[in-house]
Amino acid sequence: MPFIKLVKGFRRFQKEYFKTDNDTYQKLIAQGQAPEALVIACSDSRNDPALLMNSEPGDLFVVRNVAAIVPPYGPDGNYHGTSAAIEFAVKGLKVKNIVVLGHALCGGVRELANGDKSTHSFEFLKSWIEIGAPAREAIERELGDAPLELRLRALEQAVIVTSLNNLMTFPWIQEKVASDEIHLHGWYFDMINGQMMGYDFEKGSFVEAGQKIASLRGSRPDDCCGNFSLDPLIRSYG
Repeated sequence: MPFIKLVKGFRRFQKEYFKTDNDTYQKLIAQGQAPEALVIACSDSRNDPALLMNSEPGDLFVVRNVAAIVPPYGPDGNYHGTSAAIEFAVKGLKVKNIVVLGHALCGGVRELANGDKSTHSFEFLKSWIEIGAPAREAIERELGDAPLELRLRALEQAVIVTSLNNLMTFPWIQEKVASDEIHLHGWYFDMINGQMMGYDFEKGSFVEAGQKIASLRGSRPDDCCGNFSLDPLIRSYG
């Protein structure tokens, strides 16, 4: 795509959207942002949360990284871009929902599946995606003999569950889930079939959006602070 398309795209936005519908931005400027949802999404160019959710400016607070991974809570002197964005959304913006949005054909998940067999000489990617190692180990253990494409799809979804588990290691998220101030959601965009699937915390598997999906909320205090087992999800592929 020629870079000039991006420049022309902004000019079109400026003319057709910003100047035509200036009330939206004037309100956001005057009142500040107050999104109800934090979306942690993959950086993949085909997986745009605002486009997929048909949202407007101010609706979503979005952080994107390779494979939509959430690292475990670990306050130290290192750099924590994703954790900083989560903290700002929860403590600063008081979001009521957190969505982990993974997708089919994820290159980061494929690299995770390759492990030490990867032929790429990335400097930063390997240590990042290794956060998803628990998901890879579970898939290898239970689905090691399954076809590659099935294992990759299962791993893409298992990484979402791992990220949900890691969200619950943040004490101030755990507290807000327990008090029903925040609901957690795991979504999987199947770009092959044009479907959005949601993680059902009661069933332990992904079901097509549109069905009644159980999110993680304080109405289940006995469950809200434990790990979400990958076993039901893996069994759905068995």
